[in-house]
Amino acid sequence: MLVAEPMAGLGAQEAARRFAEEGPNLLPGGNPKSMFAIVAGVFTEPMFLMLLVAGGIYLALGDRAEALFLLGFVFVVIGITLAQERKTQRALESLRDLSAPRALVIRDGQEIRIPGREVVRGDLLVLHEGDRIPADALLRAGQFTVNESLLTGEAVPVAKLPGAADAAFAEPGGDGTPYLFASTVVTKGVGTAEVRAIGAATAVGRIGQALAATKEPPSGLQLSSRKLIRNLTVAALLLATIQVLLGWLWNDRSLLESLLSGIALAMAILPEEIPVILTVFLALGAWRMSRQKVLTRRVPAVEALGAITVLAADKTGTLTQNRMQVAELAVTGEAFRNEGASDLPEAFHELAEFAMLATPADPFDPMEKAIQSFGERWLAGTEHLHDNRAPEFHYDLSPDILAMTQVFPSGEPSRHVLATKGAPEAVADLCHLPQAERDEIQRQVMLMARRGLRVLGVAKGDWRGSEWPQSQHDFSFTFLGLVGFVDPPRPAVPAAIAECRAAGVRIIMMTGDHPVTALAIARAVGLSERAAVITGPEIAALDDAALRGRLQHVDLCARLQPEQKLRLVQVLQQAGEVVAMTGDGVNDAPALKAADVGIAMGERGTDVAREAAALVLLDDSFASIVAAIRQGRRIYDNIGKATRFVFAAHVPIIALALMPALLHWPVLLLPVHIVLLELIIDPACSIAFEAEPDAADIMTRPPRPVTTSPFEAGNLTHAVIQGIGMAVVLLLGHGMLVGQGFSDAESRAAVFAGLVLGLFLLILANRDLSRTAIAGLAANNPWIGRMFAAVALLLVIVLAVPFLRGVMGFAPVGAAQLVASLALLGGIGLWLELLRRIGAGLLVAK
Repeated sequence: MLVAEPMAGLGAQEAARRFAEEGPNLLPGGNPKSMFAIVAGVFTEPMFLMLLVAGGIYLALGDRAEALFLLGFVFVVIGITLAQERKTQRALESLRDLSAPRALVIRDGQEIRIPGREVVRGDLLVLHEGDRIPADALLRAGQFTVNESLLTGEAVPVAKLPGAADAAFAEPGGDGTPYLFASTVVTKGVGTAEVRAIGAATAVGRIGQALAATKEPPSGLQLSSRKLIRNLTVAALLLATIQVLLGWLWNDRSLLESLLSGIALAMAILPEEIPVILTVFLALGAWRMSRQKVLTRRVPAVEALGAITVLAADKTGTLTQNRMQVAELAVTGEAFRNEGASDLPEAFHELAEFAMLATPADPFDPMEKAIQSFGERWLAGTEHLHDNRAPEFHYDLSPDILAMTQVFPSGEPSRHVLATKGAPEAVADLCHLPQAERDEIQRQVMLMARRGLRVLGVAKGDWRGSEWPQSQHDFSFTFLGLVGFVDPPRPAVPAAIAECRAAGVRIIMMTGDHPVTALAIARAVGLSERAAVITGPEIAALDDAALRGRLQHVDLCARLQPEQKLRLVQVLQQAGEVVAMTGDGVNDAPALKAADVGIAMGERGTDVAREAAALVLLDDSFASIVAAIRQGRRIYDNIGKATRFVFAAHVPIIALALMPALLHWPVLLLPVHIVLLELIIDPACSIAFEAEPDAADIMTRPPRPVTTSPFEAGNLTHAVIQGIGMAVVLLLGHGMLVGQGFSDAESRAAVFAGLVLGLFLLILANRDLSRTAIAGLAANNPWIGRMFAAVALLLVIVLAVPFLRGVMGFAPVGAAQLVASLALLGGIGLWLELLRRIGAGLLVAK
């Protein structure tokens, strides 16, 4: 029990009443974009401004129908933008709800975990090492240290001691105070605290909006896309200017007509869909991953998932079930197996007793919880169980001594009882055993480790004195025996590891366990058949170059200190690897932050680890990591497909807007045509391609190089070639139709219908470059059929409704025009199939 006196905490009804009165425990922060802000953003878009200018020009020319159509389309654009923003916003809001801090509170005498936003004044918080404190509070029981650097700028943790219930709050900083502040971090110890202030009333809340309204930096894809769009915008303005001059000075068109053709060309060139693709795909991809128990705390991390080459996985709870149990006790010449036992022989009572004494009263570590559960079961009713005994002093685990000691008063003046547990070799060293006894202990440890047990040594001691020694080595200990723990592997891990191996992702196990235990678990889950293991002491003795060489041949790192994980991540990155790493503790945070993709444990992880990581496993399962890698690859694939489609679709539109001016033809595409085409291109990008399922080979291909991009030459070159072929077919078709006596309006209608149907064929072709476009109809994507129905309906309405037909400059459609449109569609299909067969060298880099 944490507290010296009973504390029932608030009742559930009282907590609900206070929550209704005081509101949620939330810091001031950025609110979702309002409808007004979204509409204002649309008004500043280049495409929108060009629509307004084109509408004004149509009015000046007296074409009111065309002007009304264009200006009406403004509201369509606003509607589409609002729908996309809301869809993205809902996904991000659900992620924020999942990633909100959690709090352990006592209500009605029971410990329950609730969202941090539901904490109210008067709640009793139960705080452990690694927790981020959810509200300003007064420490009532226990003692610990807290990092208050967020408020004070001082990196050294400060000690906290219990205070009286009527204590008034003081400013942050200073040792020995009972005051705890929201958003600071418990770095050591456990305790209970009474909440005094929440939300904006806390010290951090009073700092103001700037602290909470942090803005996520743009991702690599977003930066590269902005650069590309900026360059294309400049090119669009230059070409549009040339188009205006050509039409006005060379083709003898009026200035207003020339401006309309120039605006149409600029609208055709601008790929304004690219920002939509990145925003929607990454946000919805993160939301999809949350449904597979993987929470994305930083959306740009989704990009890196498909490039991961090394996954450094913690053993406990990730590869195993994190259901640590005491399986075996060993004392000199005897062993006790827990499974199936009916009683604990007296010879093992002292070992179990001192293992419990060496464990905190309210443990956080799974092994310590297992010790406590074991002792409470087998020592109940004996003199060996000490429920209310509190240590007077303790020595923590350190890199130099892999053991911890708790010091208890004995009841005699200046005499203390010592309880120690830790790595068997470290405990044996503290006991100053002769080499023969150490060898025997090591032999027993190896036998237990080969059965997959994690082994701790336990010792007792007796000390007289008034000043605590500097080191545990200054005490005299007696070795009591060994405690073996079992944590079974997760059933889904072997298949997930095999999937990773097929995907070219190397897995390295990082654990604090004994090397033999690590090897036994690795073999049980199919991680490694090699006997090579590198230990923490060996890592410490190697320089970075030598360690880099060893890691090429080693998959298991045992007896690690948490601080060594950071070095391993950095060494792997120096070798050119893209590293994902799992972690759960406070000391894992630097490595999680340094990794390309840091992955924290959601069930057993500390708040600090979760906040340092890019992803959080809500179920702590290794299989969920593999599912996230699969999702990351799918998202990146689909961004590539959508980008390729956008650029391919814009090329024939550009050609149909530009070439008539160069060939002295009448205008083929005007702004009204292009805005209608955007009704096809936008949904195709943000809906159809986002919903594309995994490719069949998605987890059998190697990771993509981290330097690749959907905007690289290979992808865009293939797209441009697709578009050029379509443009040639459509322009030749127009020329042939005019040559056979079709009027400009009849030819324009046939070419536009061919272009619209060709865009749908282009969607099918870019779903999978290895298959024919028609085969794309059979693939599993529910939006493809809906897209085709929408495209066909839109085309029928535009060609059949006289008003719209007049606005578009189309003649009534007859059988000859339908045949011509289908012929153009056939020509586009043949070109796409020919390109698929002969253009393997130009395909996008996967």
